[in-house]
Amino acid sequence: MNVSGHEPTCHEVVEVVTHYLDGALDPGDRARFDEHLRDCEGCAAYLRQLRATIRVAGRLAPGAIPDATMGKLLAAFRSWPRPGASPPG
Repeated sequence: MNVSGHEPTCHEVVEVVTHYLDGALDPGDRARFDEHLRDCEGCAAYLRQLRATIRVAGRLAPGAIPDATMGKLLAAFRSWPRPGASPPG
């Protein structure tokens, strides 16, 4: 996260939320992340939604999503802009 000395922005929190969930943030960054969550209901709600998604998705059996739907989902995710990429146009 590398936000030493300042509170992370919502954008920074969203960028590292998977590292947070994986326990991969260093103790200082984790403390700043937790502090941000205490003060920012939007980011706290985002984290709750992500945890709920992980819980539900973790219960899906292989093959539970039809191939056509899976193809559409993968195509949608592939079209998302990558961090640091220039917007199209």
